[in-house]
Amino acid sequence: MAQLTVDIGGSPGINCRGYCEYCYFKKVKGTTPLGCRYCLPFMKGCDYCTRGVKEEYSGFKDLRTVADETLANLQAKQGEIDRITISGGGDPSCYPQFTDLIGLLGSTEAPLHIGYTSGKGWDDPSIADLLIDNGLSEISFTVFSVDPKLRKQYMHDPTPEVSLAILERLCKAVDVYAATVVLPGVNDGTVLEDTCRWLQDRGAKGHILMRFANETGQGLILGNGPVLKHQKTQSVESFRDMITDLRKKFTMKISGTPLWDPEIGSPFAIRYEPALLAKLPRVMKQASVVSGSIATPFIDTILSACGSTVPVVPVAKEIACLITADDLKQIDLRTLEPVVIIPGRAFVHDAEAEEILSRDGIVRTVLRGPEMLTADAETSMGMTREQVLEMEMNGFTELIWLINQYGI
Repeated sequence: MAQLTVDIGGSPGINCRGYCEYCYFKKVKGTTPLGCRYCLPFMKGCDYCTRGVKEEYSGFKDLRTVADETLANLQAKQGEIDRITISGGGDPSCYPQFTDLIGLLGSTEAPLHIGYTSGKGWDDPSIADLLIDNGLSEISFTVFSVDPKLRKQYMHDPTPEVSLAILERLCKAVDVYAATVVLPGVNDGTVLEDTCRWLQDRGAKGHILMRFANETGQGLILGNGPVLKHQKTQSVESFRDMITDLRKKFTMKISGTPLWDPEIGSPFAIRYEPALLAKLPRVMKQASVVSGSIATPFIDTILSACGSTVPVVPVAKEIACLITADDLKQIDLRTLEPVVIIPGRAFVHDAEAEEILSRDGIVRTVLRGPEMLTADAETSMGMTREQVLEMEMNGFTELIWLINQYGI
C-alpha cells in the first residue's frame, strides 16, 4: 500500500481569497535564510529555509501540470494507492479548476484526503456532493467559529453560510477534523463551546484547537509579529486547561497544539508508561540536549528515568522545532557539555550552531536530534495511542543512541 501527495502549489494570502485576520503569514518579511537541516555544510541557506518556510512560491499550478506530476508519481509508486492527499501553499478550495481536479483524482478510485482547507473558496453547496461522490474520505477544515458573522469578519469568507453548509454535509459522510485558531475574547468561551457542540452534533470526528501566537517567543520567527496588535494570547497552562475542560464536556475528540491531547496523553505520553520507559536504552554518557521551553521538562523527565544526570537545557522559544540562532545565543554556555544535541528541525545552520555554542573558547560538537520525539495535536488527531507511543519509543531510542554514541 502506498500514499500519494498531490501538490497544487499556491501561496498564502494570494491563493486563498486573502489572509485571515490571524494568519501568521500576512506580515512575513525578510529574505535572510534561517539555516536548517537541509542546508549544505558549507553554505547557510537552501530553498526550504529561505522560501519554503515562508511558502514564497508562484501561484497555483495549472491542471495539466498537476495531472502530469500525478501520473508520473503514480507510475513511480509500487502497490495499490491507499490515499491521495491534496496539499499546497494555497487553499485547495480556491483552486480555479477544483471540480476538474477532483474528477481527475476521483477516477483513480483511491480515497482522497484534503490536508487543509478554509472552505473560503467554495460558494456552491453542491461541492460537498462532488467531493463525496469522488471518494473524499478525510478533510481538515478550518472553521474558526460557526457564527457566520465571526467567520466573515476574521476569515474574510465572502459566503460563510455556504462554507458551513458544506462542512455540515461533509460531517455526515466523511471523517472531518475541524481546526480553530483560538483568539481570546473573540471565539473562545461560550462561542467556542457552541462551535464544539455544532461540530459534535453533526458528526465531526475531532476538533483541533490552536493557540494563537503573536510574538517571537511563541513561534513567529519570520519577522511577522505581532500579527494582531492588542490581541490577547493565552499562556500554555491556560490553553491546556481549556482543552481539558472542553474534553470533559464533549464526546468528540478535542485536542490542542502546542498542548495537548487528553485522550492519548501526548505530547510525551510515554512518561505515563513505566514499562515502556524501562524498555528504552539506558543513558550511559553525557551530552546536553537543547529544547524549547514547553518540551524541556517532559524530555528531562524521560531521560532522567533512563539514567541521565544532565539536565535538558531550555531556550526561551516555546516550540523546539522553531528554535533559531538567536535562541542559541541566549544559552548560558557554562551549562553545556562538550557535546550538544539540538532539535532535528531547528532553524539553525549546523556550522553556525557550533560557532555560537563554542564562542567561550570551548569547542563543542553540535548534533541534530531526531526530527520528532512526540506527536502534537495536528499529528496525533488521526493516530491511536499505540501509534503515538511507538513514535515516542523510536524517537527517544534514537536520541539516547546519539548521547551514547557521541557523548563524553
